Amino acid sequence: MNYTSNNLKNVLHGFFLAIALGVAEPSTTLPLIIAHFSSDVMIVGFYTSLLRGGAIVVQLFAAFYAQSFKLVMPYLRLVFLVRFLSWLSIGLAIYIIGDAHPKLTLFFIALFLFIFSFSAGFGSIYFNEILAKVFTQETRGKSMANRQFFAAIGSILSGIAAGYILEHFPAPKSYAYLFIVSAFLMAFGLIAFASIKEPVKEQVLEKEKSFWEFLGNAAKILRSDKALQIQIITVLLSYSFLFSFAYVILQAKQFIELSGWLVGGFIVIQMSGAMVGNIIWKKIAPHYKQIMLTSFILAIISFTVLLFSHHKYAYFFVFFTLGMAIDGFRIATINLLFSIAPQDKRPIYIALQNNITSLGLFFAIPGGFILKTFNYTTLYSFTIFMLSLGLFFAMRLKNMQNGI
Repeated sequence: MNYTSNNLKNVLHGFFLAIALGVAEPSTTLPLIIAHFSSDVMIVGFYTSLLRGGAIVVQLFAAFYAQSFKLVMPYLRLVFLVRFLSWLSIGLAIYIIGDAHPKLTLFFIALFLFIFSFSAGFGSIYFNEILAKVFTQETRGKSMANRQFFAAIGSILSGIAAGYILEHFPAPKSYAYLFIVSAFLMAFGLIAFASIKEPVKEQVLEKEKSFWEFLGNAAKILRSDKALQIQIITVLLSYSFLFSFAYVILQAKQFIELSGWLVGGFIVIQMSGAMVGNIIWKKIAPHYKQIMLTSFILAIISFTVLLFSHHKYAYFFVFFTLGMAIDGFRIATINLLFSIAPQDKRPIYIALQNNITSLGLFFAIPGGFILKTFNYTTLYSFTIFMLSLGLFFAMRLKNMQNGI
């Protein structure tokens, strides 16, 4: 396979997707957008979880079919089309309905966020299958680090653009412009990745007679593979930062004046941390266990700082270090899985991990309940405890270096 070409297309996809997703960053802009239409903190947690977590059950269903596919790119292209149209529709709903009917606006935002996230359930299986095909164990980590490095640049550009638009256009029109423009920018990345020449997969499994039979076989794999169990627990706990992350920007609003530029600045700081992190992760690859351990430590330090300081620069530090940690989790998560997954069962392993750990994508909801019932100190302390538990399990991970 042509590493240079595939790496470029992978990077372009990540770059333009990051520009789009940057306008609905679950830790900065999206909470502010939802808070514009509703003052309920639980609603904020629901929407930030919805953006990330609409793809849970569907991944096992996608893997049921994907295990027998020799080619998955045709299906991924269809997923890309659905994601583009749903993202564009969010902007159109905000622009057309807006403040005239805030509840209706929130309904359509939720609907299209769900479609966007739900379609990613299929897309994740196909996307990761293609990555496993076109890269080796070592080059995959390097390409993902490259992808996330330039995705961070894209997010920085998105943060700057978001700051400008939020500062110069009134809400909610400014929110609509963010989604509409970013949808068309996202399309460039989708087209780039869709042009990858996918090799035919020779080792495939025969599809079971029914989805229920498939679920039974998947359950057997999960029960018998201890390494997969530890992997899934670790990855689930790596999402513990989401208990608090969506509410950091709302706490910052209580202590410092949040201008449009400063909101965009937090995005830039977070993505700058991601860029620095990916330079480091690329050097460490393929030692993915070390990447996972370091990411947990960075996340724990971040929320510990928030327990003791509410200065503007404390928030800068937190967004920077969490930017490093989040991308570290991403690189380690999938590459550690590829190292233990047999080629013919790879879609099943991907679906099992993604399906179970996707529960972590909804951690903002109980996080919102903790915040509403208690306070930020309790929320951050709980988050630190869960991350520390994740660090404990990460120490037990296997770190196989052989290729697939």
